[in-house]
Amino acid sequence: MPLSFDLLLAFALFAFVTSVTPGPNNMMLLASGVNFGFRRSLPHMAGISIGFFVLVVAVGLGLGGLFKAWPLLYTVLRYVGAAYLLYLAWKIATSGPASDTDENRSEPLGFLGAALFQWVNPKAWVMAIGAISTYTPMEGYFTNVLIISSVFALINLPSVGIWAGFGSLLRNVLRDPLRLRLFNGLMAILLVASLYPLILER
Repeated sequence: MPLSFDLLLAFALFAFVTSVTPGPNNMMLLASGVNFGFRRSLPHMAGISIGFFVLVVAVGLGLGGLFKAWPLLYTVLRYVGAAYLLYLAWKIATSGPASDTDENRSEPLGFLGAALFQWVNPKAWVMAIGAISTYTPMEGYFTNVLIISSVFALINLPSVGIWAGFGSLLRNVLRDPLRLRLFNGLMAILLVASLYPLILER
């Protein structure tokens, strides 16, 4: 059957819950909000939503089927994603205070980096495959894929923005360099902890 209003409403709830709950993207945005502020985190937020939109479209058009045909491809992707997450955790842990002016001061993750990260983000793949396999009717399939992808991106943007906004509110509390380093260390640990389901998966 075609995509009904009730199905779209159920999907919107799925999109919100999966987008707003903790995961690699949201942990990084929380840290970005603290270290760089909400405005400088906007490209990061946009990169997540646009990159995820492209990922969902690609999965809907059959890319997800490659993992069934070649399971090794998924395994490689998982470990590439894990390695990149560890790199990002290290970058967060070693971020300097927002007031640093030296040449080594870290910069927020940009639009392209955030968009490309979705392709190695295990949670993003689970969300994309779940959206396509569960909420996309076969009748009018191509149109439904575009609708699902667009709705997901529109819900995803403000959902992840909550984390960057909350981080920016914490900036005054974390003005002290020691507090900021402790916070960044905690965010790095939580980002590494988000790999736990991947490690358990066989």
